Amino acid sequence: MKILKLGILLTVIAMSLAACSSTTDQPAADAKADAPAGGNSIAPAAAAPKMATAAPKMLAVPAGTELEVVLSDSLSSGKNNSGDMFVGSLASAIVVDGTTVLEKGSAVHGRVVDAKGSGRVKGLASLSLSLTDVVQNGKTVTIVTKDWVEEAQSTKKKDTGIVGGAAGIGAAIGAIAGGKKGAAEGAAIGGGAGAGTVLVTKGKEVELAPESKIKFTLENSVNLPAAKKG
Repeated sequence: MKILKLGILLTVIAMSLAACSSTTDQPAADAKADAPAGGNSIAPAAAAPKMATAAPKMLAVPAGTELEVVLSDSLSSGKNNSGDMFVGSLASAIVVDGTTVLEKGSAVHGRVVDAKGSGRVKGLASLSLSLTDVVQNGKTVTIVTKDWVEEAQSTKKKDTGIVGGAAGIGAAIGAIAGGKKGAAEGAAIGGGAGAGTVLVTKGKEVELAPESKIKFTLENSVNLPAAKKG
C-alpha cells in the first residue's frame, strides 16, 4: 500500500515538473519567432521622410513691358467684331533680371476690343486689340495690356479728286449745251454726281495678315515663375 502511494506521489511530482518546463520555454520560443532572420534583433529603420518640393521663385514682369506678338490668323476692321478672339505667339522671349519667364514662341490669346468698318464720307476704319492671357509651362496666366489701335489711311484727297473731276465733266457738257450759263449749271450737276459717288465708295480697311507682328504693352505687372528649360 505504501508502495502504491509512493508511486502516485512520484507521478504527480513528475507531471508538475513537466508543466513548469513547458511554461518556461514558451516565451523563449515566442521571442525566437519574433526575431528577424539572421539572428539580429535590431528594429527596422523608420522610412525616410519625403522632401517637400520647393515652390518656384516668382518674378515680376513690370508694367510697361512690351510683348511683340506674331498673329496666327488674319484680322480685319471690315470682317471682325468686338469680342472676337485671336491667337498668336511671342516673337521674342521675355526676360526679367537675367531669367527667362516667357520663351520665344509662347502662345498668347487676345480679343478684338473694337472694330469699325470703313465709313462713307465721315470717319475712318479702325481696329482695337488687346491681349488677355499667355500660356506658360502649360498654364494660362491672365494679363492686362493697353489697347493696340490702328486707323485706316484717309482717302480724302482721292475723294476730292472724284468730286472735282465730276464737276469738271459736268461743266464741259453744260458749256457745249448752253454757253456760260450751261457751264455753271453743268458744274453744279456734275459736282452733285461726284458727291454721290463718294458716298457709295468705301474707304480703306485695317487689314492684318497672318504672321503680322504687333507690339502690346503690359498695363499691369504680372508675377510669373521662371520658364522650365526644355
